[in-house]
Amino acid sequence: MNITVTFRHVGTSDGLRNYATQKVERLRKFARHLIDAHVILDVEKQRHRAEIVVSGRDLQLSAAEETNDLYSALDLALDKIERQLKKWDDKRKNRKGQRFTEAPVSRATEAGELAGFRITMRRVPLKPMSLEEALLQLQQANEDFFLFHNEATDSVAVLHRRKDGEFALIQPEPA
Repeated sequence: MNITVTFRHVGTSDGLRNYATQKVERLRKFARHLIDAHVILDVEKQRHRAEIVVSGRDLQLSAAEETNDLYSALDLALDKIERQLKKWDDKRKNRKGQRFTEAPVSRATEAGELAGFRITMRRVPLKPMSLEEALLQLQQANEDFFLFHNEATDSVAVLHRRKDGEFALIQPEPA
């Protein structure tokens, strides 16, 4: 993880820089995929301010604290970042576990019941969006199709990624 410590309105101190670096490095135990951390230490009259910005893949958190001591301001800001990381990690774990639900479904045919078909079901929120927004969502996702509520037609539509790399829009037509 890249850790940058910036001093504003105060002389640089190796002791304070090492303290900040060690404390920020401790965040690794909460999120292994952190890429950058920027610590800004600022002193104005009696106000000592520590600001921390942490970024990683799909993540950017920041916290700031003011006290009468840079060390305590840094500790309080780090506590805030730790709480934010724990909350983010809990959300990520909860979403991951509830994303897909599998249930065996039997399918009826003219010949009778054929059991054993397995259908994976995923519930997606249908947000009203434009075709351009849906295209961006599909390009970011690792899927071949994207279901959305088309603002232009006020109906459900499916944007499909074809095998040749082009895209196709599927819309219902009134019967």
